[in-house]
Amino acid sequence: MDGQAPFYKTKSLEQMSEAEWESLCDGCGQCCTLSLIDEDDADARVLRTCIGCELLDLNTVRCTDYANRHARVPSCVKLTPGNVATLSWMPQTCAYRLIAEGKPLFDWHPLVSGRAGSVVEAGVSVKGTLVSERDVDEADYEDYVLG
Repeated sequence: MDGQAPFYKTKSLEQMSEAEWESLCDGCGQCCTLSLIDEDDADARVLRTCIGCELLDLNTVRCTDYANRHARVPSCVKLTPGNVATLSWMPQTCAYRLIAEGKPLFDWHPLVSGRAGSVVEAGVSVKGTLVSERDVDEADYEDYVLG
């Protein structure tokens, strides 16, 4: 190692190159699950489901059309340095959120561990826990809300 601190420790989200920004994603897939807003709740609570986006490959936990995801799935939120801190539904473990909050990445993050598999090993990935949006009738979404 050259003794330099990793970019994610020295740069703000705004200062990162596109490649650096993209490498922050740990590939857990949590943000690619459908969430419901409880309209009856005074706080408009976000309810997570175990339903994966129609574009999410449930085996690789990667988007099957990443380049066109926003056009194909209008509800897919584009993360930016300006909105990451305001998205309360983002997982507490998300690197974008952690960096925005001035917190360190977890040891299992691939940028720290050096291995993509560490996310699954740490139990953070949604791999093996979801059903596809394509296989669930919208009227039944509430049946898939996580406890």
